[in-house]
Amino acid sequence: MPNVIELIKQFVPVLDEVYKNASLTSDLDGAAELARAGANANELIIPMLDMQGLGDYSRNSGYVDGDVTLTNETVKCNFDRGRMFTVDTMDNLETAGIAFGRLAGEFIRTKVVPELDAFRFACYASKAGISKVSAGAALSTGEALLKAIRAANDKMDEDEVPQEQRYLYITPTLMGMIQDLDTTKSREVLQNFAKTVKVPQTRFYTAVQQKSGKMVVTGSGDSAATSDETTGGYVKAENAKDINFMIIHKPAVIQFQKHVAPKIITPEQNQTADAYKFGYRNVGIADVYKNKLAGIYCHMKNS
Repeated sequence: MPNVIELIKQFVPVLDEVYKNASLTSDLDGAAELARAGANANELIIPMLDMQGLGDYSRNSGYVDGDVTLTNETVKCNFDRGRMFTVDTMDNLETAGIAFGRLAGEFIRTKVVPELDAFRFACYASKAGISKVSAGAALSTGEALLKAIRAANDKMDEDEVPQEQRYLYITPTLMGMIQDLDTTKSREVLQNFAKTVKVPQTRFYTAVQQKSGKMVVTGSGDSAATSDETTGGYVKAENAKDINFMIIHKPAVIQFQKHVAPKIITPEQNQTADAYKFGYRNVGIADVYKNKLAGIYCHMKNS
């Protein structure tokens, strides 16, 4: 699909940008040493420690022997996405450098970051074994919402998830319901979180479909069907549910961008066209530690 670039008649140093928030999940990024742990380019190695509990001490024979088990679990990166854009030199000149000069920043802000957030939330919400409301539930009042958050927090307390580094992710609409409550209503439960982050519903689903960026043909012969996925990006997956809120204990998630590769090719370096090229690739992982599933709580809508 060719670029659609309208040439400017007079330079105005203000770009009509799309409203998009920056990354909402960056607080959950893991330690940098995870990038060096994998034997292969798309792998991470996670050490898992287990040991036996206390036994009776004998004044005659002393301690009961105990075993310690240290195993390594290999996990694979599950996010590998990219794009390459081409902007003709004259198009860039005749738009006062805006066509290419602002491309990278706008692409990352409006396309990469929203998809990365949505993908991560969907991965955590769909992980088997996490805590959640099994069938979903409607939250029609601020009081009902606070009650649901308290129940989620209590569930984590009962599962002995540490209080520190718990993050509450919630839609702006539901957060507004809490803020609109009568001042006599207690909001003390919100003080239990390291941070409360408002997440637009467009990034908050139990599953997402990532478009390939190509024309996709399914089936064959008379039953063949073509789907246009050239726009790329992501959409809410079929049968996915809207998430109301999630509580995430940061140490419970395996979240890291293992390889981020923005690439700029100038017209002088471009062997096939008199044009700038901007390429971007992001390889990362969003998963949950097997022993820390209780550190994720998902509350979603019932339909």
